[in-house]
Amino acid sequence: MLSDRLARTLARFNIHYGWIVAGTTFLVMLATAGAMGSAGVLIQPLEKEFGWTTEQISSALAIRLVFFGLLGPFAAAFMNHFGLRKVVTAALALIGVGVGLSLLMRELWQMMLLWGIVIGVGTGMTALVLGATAGSTSGAGSSSA
Repeated sequence: MLSDRLARTLARFNIHYGWIVAGTTFLVMLATAGAMGSAGVLIQPLEKEFGWTTEQISSALAIRLVFFGLLGPFAAAFMNHFGLRKVVTAALALIGVGVGLSLLMRELWQMMLLWGIVIGVGTGMTALVLGATAGSTSGAGSSSA
């Protein structure tokens, strides 16, 4: 497995595989925080571009926060059941798709879908429990890390 080979290679240079896990976890949490925090700066440009009101845009962002909060308890269960790598990959894919397709949105319902549901689910799958789950994973070459 790739993680086992990487752990052996790093061990030759006296670098513990845990540093790779910690660095990757940091980058994923940074991307999640960026997806959560960037929406605030989009309100005014979206108002100007599409003529949507602050309330309409904020509704999509509120939906995102609901999914973010509701998925936290389930995210840990998903990570334990499916594995950390698969859940984080799926979450980052959702965040990437949501942000990427935002470039094509023209209607308010698309904002609700992309920034409310897709990005809300993606960020909710990682943000609240990822650090604790990755930190508690034992084994240098564990397949769940």
